Order: sequence, then structure tokens, then C-alpha cells
Amino acid sequence: MTEPSLTSKMAAEFVGTYLLIFTVGCNVLSGSGMWAAVSIACVLMVAIYSLGGISGANFNPAVSVALGISKSMGGPGLDWETVGIYSGVQCAAGVLAALSYTMLFNNSFNLQPAKGFGGDHAGLCELLYTFMLCFVVLNVAVARKNAQEQGQYYGLAIGFVIIAGAFGAGAVSGGCFNPAVALGIDISSLYYGFGWCIPYIVCELVGAALAAAAFKFIRPEDFGGERNEKTELASEFLGTYFLVLTVGLNVLGKSLAGAFSIAASLTSMIYALGDVSGAHFNPAVTAAIFFSGRCADLDLVKAGKFMGAQLAGGVSAALTYAYIYRFNTFSLGPNWGFSWWGVSIGELVFTFVLCYVVLCVAVSETTKATHLFGLAIGSCVTVGGFAIGGISGGSMNPAVSFGISALDAINHGPLYKPFVYSAVELTAGAAAAAVFKITHDVDVALPDGKTGKAEA
Repeated sequence: MTEPSLTSKMAAEFVGTYLLIFTVGCNVLSGSGMWAAVSIACVLMVAIYSLGGISGANFNPAVSVALGISKSMGGPGLDWETVGIYSGVQCAAGVLAALSYTMLFNNSFNLQPAKGFGGDHAGLCELLYTFMLCFVVLNVAVARKNAQEQGQYYGLAIGFVIIAGAFGAGAVSGGCFNPAVALGIDISSLYYGFGWCIPYIVCELVGAALAAAAFKFIRPEDFGGERNEKTELASEFLGTYFLVLTVGLNVLGKSLAGAFSIAASLTSMIYALGDVSGAHFNPAVTAAIFFSGRCADLDLVKAGKFMGAQLAGGVSAALTYAYIYRFNTFSLGPNWGFSWWGVSIGELVFTFVLCYVVLCVAVSETTKATHLFGLAIGSCVTVGGFAIGGISGGSMNPAVSFGISALDAINHGPLYKPFVYSAVELTAGAAAAAVFKITHDVDVALPDGKTGKAEA
């Protein structure tokens, strides 16, 4: 196949970046509210699918820089000359798109931290979710294994990072996660002041660099090394960290689409890390896979280590969102009008749904969903989060339960609650494994002695 010309690549980067930032501005200025993040994520996703085969569909200088750093460390990526060209085109497109929406609406909006937050809080949000965006790009679109297998989920995984970050971190920083976005907004709103794009861009580029470093650690085989147990534990830590971070930021930011945002973060990280550790990110899921007996390399010791990494990720994430919100916290427990009995039923049923779907779409050889496994599993959080969020909070994950409660203890919250939640959630995992053995007994009779192995 003929390689696209540099002119074609530059045009692709310009078009994709322009559409992305023009969509950002139109959503903000038209007051689309809750649907803004979905609109922005969708334009990024469709542009990636449309132009990924031409330029790689970076549309973001931070992504290009992450690719440059990866290449310079001996892995897959872009040479620095291409990084420079792409970044220049992306910034030019961002500025032109911002001027375009300013002319369309005869109005603009300023780039700055939200009221009540400082530059450190906004900068940390930009760093973390730019890290997540670049990390997902590197894993789903650049990692040699995924590039060779040509999975069709890459655009979905990358676009869903925007849904994860915009609903949570957007309430703090505005949710740029892209130097071209920050620069374009700041230049188009000169009337209101200029300058916040500089610290935003610095934080975003730091996030990109950290993402490249994490990519090398998680996938040493792409850099001439060998994968080991540490990479699997780091995978479980990172996936759980971003899941719980997104939970906390959505709750504290009073997001109306919290369950969807949290589900999006889970979906993205499953696609990014499913082939590294299995992307459990939940002790109840680990328990379900262990009790199913269908994953030969998940013994009791390894399951315990996975759970430890998940709990550590959850507590670390809780510390992070608590810092961003000046150590305001929130509690687990029955919401008004409900009892612990209602909490137990809700958490049992919907943790069962989550664990059972994981076993069906990622473990079973009969019903494995090769491309849609991440979306199916993430959607369970949307289902349960909206269904029982008003009853129990919709934790469905002991790492979430302990992360929330560990920080709530700072404000003298009770310590018994995460143990109650976790006992119910782990029971649900075991129940899911039992039902799975009945519904999927065909797996144990597959030809050639094959058995299911978790890949998500």
C-alpha cells in the first residue's frame, strides 16, 4: 500500500484538529450542557476512524509528543521532525477553529480554572487526563500487538477518554487535555485576558511524557524487553486508579452523567490494558474469574496480588480527587429512604451483572466479544450506576468502596461501610462464577482442550 504524502498527512491533522476544536467551541457557546462532552468525544472518534489511516489521527500536540518520546526510547512512534510538523499544524488549526466559532457566535469564553479552584488543581486535572488520553492512544493504536491485530475499537477507546475526563475534570479545569485546544481558546478570548494556556500546555506535555514512560513500563516487549509480573500489577493499579479517580471527580463535581463518565473510563482502560493483565480493575471481577476456574494462570497468590494492586489504585485515586477538591469527601451508605438491606440487594445484583458479563465476553471461548468486550463491560457500570446510584451509590467494586471510605475516614466517617459493601460485592463475584459454569459448560468441552482465558 502506498504511503500517504506529507501533504496528505498535514491536511488530515489540520481537518481533524479543526473539527475537534470548532465542536468544542460550538458546544460551550450554544449551551449544550450535559451533552457537550459526548458531542466532543464523538467528533474525535469519527475523525480518528476517518483519518487514522492517513496521518495516525493525532489531532493533539500532546499525543504527537508522546509518540515522539516513545520512538526516542526505542519503541513505536513518530520521529521528532514529524512531531514538530504535526504539532505546528494542530496548533494552527486550533487557533483558526477558535476564531471561527468566535465569529459564528460573536462571542468567546475564557480559559481558566473553575471558580473555587487554583492553578494547581486545574493543572493536575489536565496532567492526569492528558496522561490517560495519550496512554490509551499508545496502547490501542500504537502498541505493536494491537497494531498488528488491527482491532476496530481504537477510535471508541480514545473518544471515551474525553467522556471520562470532561464530566469529571471538566468541572475543575474546563477539560482541554490538548495544547491546541488550550491555545485556541486563550487566543480567541484575548478580550478576557491571556496566559492560562501556558501552564495548561506545560501540564499537558508533562502528562504526555509520563504516558510514554508508563507505556514503556507496561509494554516492555515493544522496547526490546520482556513482560513480567510487575507490568501486570502496574496495569491493574493504573486501570483502577483512573476508574476511581473518575468516580470521585464526578461525584464531587455533581455531574449529571456520572455513571456514563465512569463507564467510559472503564471502557477505555479495558481496551488499553486488556491484553496486559486482563484489565480486571475490581477485586470482585478477579474473584469471579478465579472461582470460574477458566483462567489457568490466575492462581490464588496472583489473584491476591491483583486485589492488592487494585485496592492501592483505589486509595491513591481517592487521595488525588480529595486534594483537587480541598479534601472534601463523600460517604458510602444507604441514600435517603433506603436501608442496608436495599444497599445489599442493589450491590449484589449489579455487581453480579458486571462480573457475569466479564466472564461471558472476555473469558468464555464461546461468547467472547473480540472487539466489543470493553464496551460491553463498561456498559454494565452505566446500567448499575444509574439503576442503583440513588440507593447505594452504585459502587459495584471493593476498590471503589475502600477508596471512598479511606478518604471519608479523614472526616471521621465510619470504617465498617467498605467491609459491608465489599462482602456483598465479592459474594456477587462468586455467584457470577457459579452461574457462568452452568450457562457456559460448553467451554470445558471445546476441541483441542482449549479453555477460556481472560483478555479484558
